[in-house]
Amino acid sequence: MDLQKAAAAWGITLSPDQMQQYDRYYRLLVEWNERFNLTALTERDEVYAKHFLDSLAGLGFMHGKVCDVGAGAGFPSLALAIADKSVDYTLLDSVNKKVNFLLAVKDELHLDNTRPVHVRAEDAGRGQMRETFDVVTARAVAPIGTLLEYLCPLAKVGGQVVVYKTNAVEERALASRAVGVFKLEEIACFEYEIEEAKRCVLVYRKTAATPRQYPRGGNKPRTMPL
Repeated sequence: MDLQKAAAAWGITLSPDQMQQYDRYYRLLVEWNERFNLTALTERDEVYAKHFLDSLAGLGFMHGKVCDVGAGAGFPSLALAIADKSVDYTLLDSVNKKVNFLLAVKDELHLDNTRPVHVRAEDAGRGQMRETFDVVTARAVAPIGTLLEYLCPLAKVGGQVVVYKTNAVEERALASRAVGVFKLEEIACFEYEIEEAKRCVLVYRKTAATPRQYPRGGNKPRTMPL
């Protein structure tokens, strides 16, 4: 697929140098995936569409200091960091081999605006990173209540929480309780399709400090999602 053309339809201009970086990123992903399970998608067009382009859907909502929770193989943060080097990205993941991959891509592509960190999201949310980021984001297969509990403690009051999900109508309904608990206000919803699959980027503003009991420990955000 033509990533430049598809991104341009969203008002995103990618230079030849940036396209070379995406190419090197893709090659590193495939190389590392032979040793570690980083992604189920390895075919070039699928990676460019379902990982790179999908990540770029949230570019317009990223600014200042951004935290990507559960960064995995670097989606959306590394794909976004290539497109806009004026934004600083902190990439959190609890799996060391994934953090090592993120560090390898950072070094190979000279992405000085990225900082991979090996830490559990709930530990980060209760530690020194709590309420320090302008934007906190995640692109993960998890209930939205779970995601918001991991993300909200890391965002500043007045900051934004950006989640990549599937159908906007369904996700809004599922998020209603967590939105109330974490004092969020929906400020944007970007709906789009990639290969006929409906996707959305939901953007919330954090209007008040996160209650101290969140995030809960003991894996409760996953086993007992809001």
